[in-house]
Amino acid sequence: MINKQANITLISGIVLSVVCSVVCLFFSVICALLCLFLGIAISTLFYCITKNRLKAINKLNNYLSLVCSGNYDMDISENTEGEISILKNNLLKVVVLLKTQNEQLEKDKLYLADSLADITHQLKTPLTSMTVMSDLIKNESDAQKQQEFLCVMDGQLDKMNYLISSLLKISKLDAGTTVMNREAVNVNALFDNALSSFGGVITKRNITVLRDLNDCEIFCDKFWTVEAFQNIIKNAIEHISDSGVLTFSSTSTALFDEVCISDNGCGISKEDLSHIFERFYSCNNSSSESVGIGLALSKTIFEKQRATVEVESTPDVGTTFRIKFYKTVV
Repeated sequence: MINKQANITLISGIVLSVVCSVVCLFFSVICALLCLFLGIAISTLFYCITKNRLKAINKLNNYLSLVCSGNYDMDISENTEGEISILKNNLLKVVVLLKTQNEQLEKDKLYLADSLADITHQLKTPLTSMTVMSDLIKNESDAQKQQEFLCVMDGQLDKMNYLISSLLKISKLDAGTTVMNREAVNVNALFDNALSSFGGVITKRNITVLRDLNDCEIFCDKFWTVEAFQNIIKNAIEHISDSGVLTFSSTSTALFDEVCISDNGCGISKEDLSHIFERFYSCNNSSSESVGIGLALSKTIFEKQRATVEVESTPDVGTTFRIKFYKTVV
């Protein structure tokens, strides 16, 4: 195809040169020869340029065919001057983008498979427990024993409800279907709402709550930020003993407002510290009721609001979560 188009161009140029030369013979032989020579030279030069251009275009076309079949290994990054070079560079950008997206899709597939396996494992335990409790209730005539089994089933149902609810929330955040509404919210009001769900357990376990909060206003989504705080508070309560201490504090700078949630519990080991925000990860000292999803959800919520969360912990001393809400988008 390339040679055909180039040959047509060359033949057309030569024919036109001969015709012009014949016309020039009526005026001068020298003009006719000069016209013939220049015509053939220009046609030959144009033929070479056209042939090289068509070869370059054909090479790009073949490369695009390979890209469509999933082969991204060819290198077309060599640069020369001209529009073909510009086309090559733009094509390379598109190919790099497609390759990156393809790799990300593969990672997402693996992540989805791992997540489904983890979810199946997490749901299997309470379902198995409830199945066993159901069989025991059927064969148990003692009303008190039946009540104990029902309490166990209620606990497992609560665990499943929390797991499913958290997974749905994370899925909505990951899919980008949740809109975070930034508004000024008083930090004391945030913790009043966050603590409202733990009043019973705090009283029952005689946990002391200390506040060292200034009266600053944090720009955040109130609903989702309360949800994130509750998951961190829940984690803290699970790791402190009865009569433990839970401390909330805040500081403000020109750049950000920082909120700290601290406890004097068992702490987190150095090996576990870098993994605590991973989904379904359970530390060595996690309670049997922990499903390893709450802190992952909190981190996702903070990140969606351009906030950052860090954790410091010392075994047998306690743990501190530091959340920074930036006053400008970073």
